[in-house]
Amino acid sequence: MCPSRSAAGQSGMDDNTPDEVFAELQSQPIGVWGVAQIAAGTGLAVYAMWAGILQPGFRRVPLRLQVPYMPASRTQVDNVMTLLRGRQGRLVDMGSGDGRIVLEAHRQGFKPAVGYELNPWLVGLARFHAWRSGHGGQVSYRREDLWKVDLTRCKNITVFLAPSVLSLLQKKLEAELPDDALVVAGRFPFPDWKPVRVEGLGVDRAWAYSMQAQRQPSGFNSDLCSKRGST
Repeated sequence: MCPSRSAAGQSGMDDNTPDEVFAELQSQPIGVWGVAQIAAGTGLAVYAMWAGILQPGFRRVPLRLQVPYMPASRTQVDNVMTLLRGRQGRLVDMGSGDGRIVLEAHRQGFKPAVGYELNPWLVGLARFHAWRSGHGGQVSYRREDLWKVDLTRCKNITVFLAPSVLSLLQKKLEAELPDDALVVAGRFPFPDWKPVRVEGLGVDRAWAYSMQAQRQPSGFNSDLCSKRGST
């Protein structure tokens, strides 16, 4: 029974077309709760949720640090997981939103998989998705300020944040993460870092950053290549 429950949870977070939604509404009496689930799964409820529930939670946050809720697409999640392939251990998602990155990371074998999110409504939504997929007690979503999270023992970091936040987050990651840590950014790249790998195209693109590479002196790679060419 577990696989079918997991599959149902997965499909509930994927994107459907409006035509498919309306066809289902016309074909069967699914009730008020069913309508709400379909709307949430297709993104039709995102604006209403942002305007009525989520936006007020950001009124006390400085404007440049505000990150509007924009759920990752299935392709974006797949690209992030591709960049993390071959790695294991603890994974932390900074600004985890509705929790889909954490949930997929757990499915891919990352343990523990932890999401940090300041907005309580999104933390609740993430926990609901985890419960519905059958992984409620196996992943963790914490309502904490990402600037206060201790990252010194984290080696796998994912972020889906706005450029204004990424420019500030760079300093925290450089100060706290170990050299063998890998940071994967979705939707927007870090402005001052050079990725070691890029996956996907357009808005679905994801960037992987090695912390060891970011700490190397400027010009180190080019000097090394020159020395290798002269030998």
